[in-house]
Amino acid sequence: MVRLTRIYTRGGDKGKTSLADGKRVAKHDRRVAAMGMVDEANATIGLVRLHTKGDADAMLARIQNDLFDVGADLARPRRRGATVAGLRVTASQVSRLESEIDRLNAELKPLDSFVLPGGGTASAYLHLARTVVRRAERSLSELGARAGLNPDLVRYLNRLSDHLFVLARFLNDHGRADVLWQPGLYR
Repeated sequence: MVRLTRIYTRGGDKGKTSLADGKRVAKHDRRVAAMGMVDEANATIGLVRLHTKGDADAMLARIQNDLFDVGADLARPRRRGATVAGLRVTASQVSRLESEIDRLNAELKPLDSFVLPGGGTASAYLHLARTVVRRAERSLSELGARAGLNPDLVRYLNRLSDHLFVLARFLNDHGRADVLWQPGLYR
């Protein structure tokens, strides 16, 4: 368990930070940048939760906890030949998202256009969170091409962006309050 007794350490004052394995890296390192994007996604979901309750809020609470798992996984680089150590995102977390997506999507009418972000407050924030998650996913994809990553990390973020999209539609009165793109409307 994590125990924080001091919030500032002055360890990062020269532009470096420590990963979970103790290695010092630049704060602009791709891994640290990806961790920051995941943190940003988590904070955005915190904004969404100000406007949700019940099952939707419970799903988002689990997702916020999972995003800390994603950050912990990212903070401990995989080393060739090393045994898996530390907290890792698992396939079961991805499967849970898929089950929730399927359950929510079953109650939505099929789309006949793209959805514009908006509709209701929670849905608009969910679309914002979705775009932040997509950015984090792109960052992890790039990082994974250069360094060893748990493959479930990218899968989790890919599924999470889909989950946030479907939940946004669900909270938009089961899609009835979705704002749909009308191609060429203002030409």
